[in-house]
Amino acid sequence: MNLTIGDTVWTATMADNSSVVALKGLLAEGPVAVAMRDFGSMEKVGTLPTTIPRNDEQITTEPGDLILFQGNQFVIYYAPNSWNFTRLGTIDDVTQHELKAVLGAGDVTVTLSLP
Repeated sequence: MNLTIGDTVWTATMADNSSVVALKGLLAEGPVAVAMRDFGSMEKVGTLPTTIPRNDEQITTEPGDLILFQGNQFVIYYAPNSWNFTRLGTIDDVTQHELKAVLGAGDVTVTLSLP
């Protein structure tokens, strides 16, 4: 999956679960822009246009983790957190510093697309 924020394009390695299959089905219809806000000084969170299946498990996130929360919240973590989430994937080759620099402190729009 590709994530585009302004001029920055990141690729992500996706997990193997029914949530990712549903997300890929959504993205097969075209790119999806997700308006994201900062939450808890550890993540950016935004609402997907539809609810997709959950595969929740106890996870401790790391910077770059892509998470589904409550079936319709797309989350990019830039700091650790432990909770019952669905792992969607991980942004490839990105550091916590790079994540914070691109995502910024305020709201941001992330466009999700298939390569």
